Formats: sequence, structure tokens, C-alpha cells
Amino acid sequence: MTDKSKVALAFSGGLDTTVCVPLLEKEYDHDEVIGVTVDVGQPAEEFDEAEETAEALDLDHYVVDAKDAFAEQCLDAVAANATYQGYPLGTALARPVIAEAILDVAKDEDCDAIAHGCTGKGNDQLRFEAVWRESDLEVIAPVRELGLTREWEMEYADQKDLPVEGGNEGDWSIDTNLWSRSVEGDDLEDPGYVPPEDIYEWTDAPGGKNVETIEIAFEEGKPVAIDGEELPAVQLIEYLNDLAGSHGVGRTDMMEDRMLGLKVRENYEHPAATTLLNAHEALEGLVLTEEERAFKTQVDQQWAEKAYEGLLSAPLVDALDGFVDTTQQKVTGTVTVKFEGGQARPVGRESDYAVYSESAASFNTESVDGIAQSDATGVAKYHGFQSRLANEVTANAETKKAELLADGGDDAETEE
Repeated sequence: MTDKSKVALAFSGGLDTTVCVPLLEKEYDHDEVIGVTVDVGQPAEEFDEAEETAEALDLDHYVVDAKDAFAEQCLDAVAANATYQGYPLGTALARPVIAEAILDVAKDEDCDAIAHGCTGKGNDQLRFEAVWRESDLEVIAPVRELGLTREWEMEYADQKDLPVEGGNEGDWSIDTNLWSRSVEGDDLEDPGYVPPEDIYEWTDAPGGKNVETIEIAFEEGKPVAIDGEELPAVQLIEYLNDLAGSHGVGRTDMMEDRMLGLKVRENYEHPAATTLLNAHEALEGLVLTEEERAFKTQVDQQWAEKAYEGLLSAPLVDALDGFVDTTQQKVTGTVTVKFEGGQARPVGRESDYAVYSESAASFNTESVDGIAQSDATGVAKYHGFQSRLANEVTANAETKKAELLADGGDDAETEE
């Protein structure tokens, strides 16, 4: 340890990170702690809390605006149809962006170490550290390393008169960013518990008779406009969160398998993500060939797995991106989406790259580009031929086996 040591802390102003400040000074002998809060679309009150807490702690505090970088990462996820166990990735996409921003501050401030307030049970510790361990800085995780519990933290905060309201941050553990809102903890840890409606903030209760349609324009796999109005990525996502959320779109209540093997109950809200993913997949269905779609499903799954792990900088992802980028060159067009009954349902799609011929598919035309319907007779005869042959061969073999057994039984009786 140098005579003067400095550590950058991922700082939210909540219980965990507030407790980490004196611990980093007293238990880890750091002379100065710098708090870094990264804006990826959290509510304004979270920044107010972080700034007020930092001021009360006399903590140097940086707020880094990373909304644009995060929004672009979210749209990359749309191009890769990225979902994990059925829900759109949100927190997982945000953590590496946050980690990079904190690392940049740590380097600018000549810090010796970098720290977070994650426990040893969740995914975020891995996502942060995957970024930070590529640097030469020491990585510190006080909550994990000291085996702290929420109860201990609340008592410690009370003893040290730390600026938290007795450690009470509400009934639920909530993480919000531009792309999603997650709710967990307390009664929600019981898989059989039916959550009250008030856990939701972004989405109205699904149902009702309110129906609305919008048109989303894509260019090379990225959404660029809604109803003809071009919007920057952040504004486009925010607009869809409000609009789709008002129709009850984008709720997920699930049992999620974490990287450490724990199974946890999670509730998510993701109106814009659900809408854009549904629309994008509908447009891909129009412009990509059957083989491209089938192979891309595998690529998308691998991309989502690495994103969930916080490892989008892995060499594998570079290779996956190469395929995704190539396919997205044709994913340009518009998709009409209907909001109804809590769903965002694609009901129309158009593109100059459509691998589709209306005349060929129509029941009112006799031929397909010079191919007569009768030409399909030969195909129909061959279709399933190998399966039919296999079944026939098996049946013949079983019959022959049965006959041999029957003959053997007769011989045995004659000898007796």
C-alpha cells in the first residue's frame, strides 16, 4: 500500500455503498474514497439521493452520463434478439457500461483500487469485475469479502450515524435503467407469493379495450423512427417505455438461474424492449432466408448468454457480431405494431429486402415463377421417402424375427 492510497467506489447512495465508504477507509486503509455514480437512465431521485449522501459523507462524488452509450448497447441487443430465459436483458447490459465509466474515472484520478458493494450471491460482482480485472487496479468487494448481511449493515450505519434512513430502502430491491426495471426481495423471494400491483411503476395493468397501433422504422437492424418521426436512441426508448407501458406491455415474473447456480424469483418491466424485440424479429422474418434465420437463432442465443455474463468484450462476441452485422444489412423497413391486452403484436411489415413474392404465395395464381403446381408432385413423392423406407425395413425385420422365433419354438416341441 502506498503512503497515499485512493479508491474509486461504484456509488449509489444506498445502504451497501454508503457502508462501504468507512469500511474502505478503516478496514482497507485507503486514505481517500471517490464515489462514482453512472447515469444509465435511473430516476432523478436516485441521483439526488447519491449526491445528498455523498455530501453528508464528505465524499468526492462524480456523476457520469452514459445514457447514450447504454442506449446503443440496448439497440445492439435488439439486433441480436437478446433475451435470457425469456426476458429482455437489462441490468446485465448496463453493468459493463457502468463499470467502464467508473474505471475511466479511477484512471483519471490515479486511483490504486476500485470497489463495488455487491454481495457474493449475485451476478453483478462478476459483471463489474470482468471489466475491472483487465486493468492493473486492485479490485475490492467489502460486502462480499467481509461477509456482511443487510442486518449487520443497518446496525453499523446506525452506530456510525451514517446518512441512511436506518438502512430502510423499502420493501423491494429495485434496479432501474433506461431499458428495464427489476424488482426482487422480501416477499417476492417466495415463488408462491402473488405480487401486489404496486410493485409496478412502468406498466399499467394489462387488459382493457384501449387499442393503438404504431409504425416503427428500422435501418440495418436498428430502430430509427416511430410513426415517421426520427428519434435518437435514448428518446426513442423513453417514448416507447411510456407508450407501451400504458398498454401494460412488458411484464415478466420468472424464476431466473443466476451464474452462480442460484435460482431466484425476479420481476421485470421492459415495455420498450419488448416492443422493439417483437418488431425486429418480425422484420427479420420477412427479409432473412430460412437458413439465415435458423443459424441466427443459435448466434442470438450465444450473444445473449455472453451479455448475461457481462462478457460482451469476449473474442467470441466479436465473431458473433460479424454474423449479426452481416444479416442486419438487410433488416431495413417498417413494422406496424398493435398494442392490445398487454401485448405488442406485429401486425404488418414492409421492406425492399423482403424475401417474399405475393404472387408466388397466393392461392389465386397457378404457377411460381414458371414452376407449375404439378411440378411439386415429384417433390411430394420424394418427401418423407427415407422415413417411409426406414419404417418399412424395420417392420420387415421385426416380422422376420418373429417368424424365426416361431419356427424355433416348433422345432423344440418336435424334439421333445
